[in-house]
Amino acid sequence: MSRELPSFDLVVATVGRTDELARFLDSLEAQGYPRVRVVVVDQNADERLQEVVGTSNVSVEHVRAEVGLSHARNAGLELVAADVVAFPDDDCVYPPGLLSRVGELLAADAGLDGVTGRAEDASGASSDSWNQDAAILTDDNLWDRGISFTIFLRRALVERVGDFDERLGLGSPEPWASGEEIDYLIRAVRTGARIAYDPSLVVRHVVREDDARVGARDGASVGYLLCKHDYPARVVARMLVRPLGGALVSAVGLDGDRARYWLATFRGRVRGYRGARRAKISA
Repeated sequence: MSRELPSFDLVVATVGRTDELARFLDSLEAQGYPRVRVVVVDQNADERLQEVVGTSNVSVEHVRAEVGLSHARNAGLELVAADVVAFPDDDCVYPPGLLSRVGELLAADAGLDGVTGRAEDASGASSDSWNQDAAILTDDNLWDRGISFTIFLRRALVERVGDFDERLGLGSPEPWASGEEIDYLIRAVRTGARIAYDPSLVVRHVVREDDARVGARDGASVGYLLCKHDYPARVVARMLVRPLGGALVSAVGLDGDRARYWLATFRGRVRGYRGARRAKISA
């Protein structure tokens, strides 16, 4: 007996990009998926997106929001009505057949609340940080099994979890200006959600080189999340020590840039953890 594939609402927060958004919409049209809508949350002060959204053959809901990734996504969440919600970046590309694959996985298993995949660039290259083993997400294993633009969640779960934490995400004034999607996955898993990581589900996105600035920012977000969600001491210790091991290996290999990245990651994690702890004490 055939199962009806779910509908999709894709919440795309965008600022400063037009060609990239047009490319994403083109990749979405090429999916040939019949039940999909894009909620474009426009953070631009001008009208640069009018032609892009006005000429697309994809169903687009165009709304405005103030600058801030998590804030913009929350504005988009107010409009979602489809069976499945996703959060693609404005500069990613969906490979042919992606939505059909995700839809089939969710249609085949009513007990599955969502799926996540991984990122590759146009050449098929992927960051070494991605875990290659499929798994059901848990508190411990989700850190390297999802990024915002590879997450697909049933709307019922999104309604349970609620808004993104606006202290996290690009545009936040806090030092932990990333990690908003990991926070969302932690909260989802802790509601009892069953979310599967499938490394064969791939979204195309530029794989950027890690540097000390990124290490400090992302490290601070990890530290913040470890404290916010009361991870046990053994997990905190492991997550703090791991970048020191990376720094040592890089130093032995005479890779100074990589060593600086790992040291910045370590310092960021300590800073984020301490900052979140101070915020908890003062609350």
